[in-house]
Amino acid sequence: MSQTASEPLLAVEGLRVHFPIMRGVVLKRQAATVRAVDGISFSLNAGETLGLVGESGCGKSTTGLAVLRMLSVTEGSIRFEGHDITALDKSAMRPIRRRMQMVYQDPFGSLNPRMKVADIIGEPLVVHGLAEDRAAYRERVAELLRLVGLNAEMGGRYPHEFSGGQRQRIGIARALAVSPALVICDEPVSALDVSIQAQVVNLFQDVQARLGLAYLFIAHDLAVVRHISDRIAVMYLGKIVEVAPRQELYRRPQHPYTRALLAAVPIPNPRVEAGRAHQVLAGEVPSPINPPPGCRFHTRCPLATAACRVEEPVLRELSTGHHVACHLAG
Repeated sequence: MSQTASEPLLAVEGLRVHFPIMRGVVLKRQAATVRAVDGISFSLNAGETLGLVGESGCGKSTTGLAVLRMLSVTEGSIRFEGHDITALDKSAMRPIRRRMQMVYQDPFGSLNPRMKVADIIGEPLVVHGLAEDRAAYRERVAELLRLVGLNAEMGGRYPHEFSGGQRQRIGIARALAVSPALVICDEPVSALDVSIQAQVVNLFQDVQARLGLAYLFIAHDLAVVRHISDRIAVMYLGKIVEVAPRQELYRRPQHPYTRALLAAVPIPNPRVEAGRAHQVLAGEVPSPINPPPGCRFHTRCPLATAACRVEEPVLRELSTGHHVACHLAG
């Protein structure tokens, strides 16, 4: 089956990724379960950017790895370019992985320090048999280096000879080598200096405009995703609590957790920043091993009611494209 014109590039339905915690040395038994991702649904269209945001440990990165099928899916379905890839084995995923790539958080740890940059970028070409000959291989690597704003001559250097921002550009070039349709960006600028972050975000946007890529852009910083995302999904303790077009989310956030995240984003005007009220969330994020009943945010929510403590809210549409999982929203 191939993707139809009306079908999204990526469709995730009811995704659950649980990890068993085993106890015992000789006779191992399952003592508990980590509910890292616990029933989320979202879609992503060709050429679109969906920002996935939330605190550390909420399940964002696990979601990205599950979409790539680098983690086993406990329940739910993943459809990519019209194909159900939820249960495909390693050999069946191989041709599909050409169309799905990842840019990692650590631009140094994700690059082999013993390989020259040209070999790092060109390795996917060899793995997938995309270079006709040595000349075509060299030309493609040079083209990719230029695409991410580096000189072709830099291919002869090693990763340690580059700055953090340049190393992330190398990681982006490697992801683009196989001409993917979807790139999952897992906190791709969080390890970079603030002065470099904007340059890398602009590079992502330029590459997307040229190649028509779709991004699942994972981050904890709402200020970063604001500049690159078409839509934003907010995640808390394994659940998506709000999804909306970018401007709608920033103008009219409906979930108390989204409002708290936005309140934590500093305003680059000292006078305005000093005069605004700050909302500080009380308590700690509950454990994904034993999430609270009802709304998972109710233990920290200043607006929680008795219903929030016993009844789990469903993701419902309040306005066109704006979905919220909150009993009080709207």
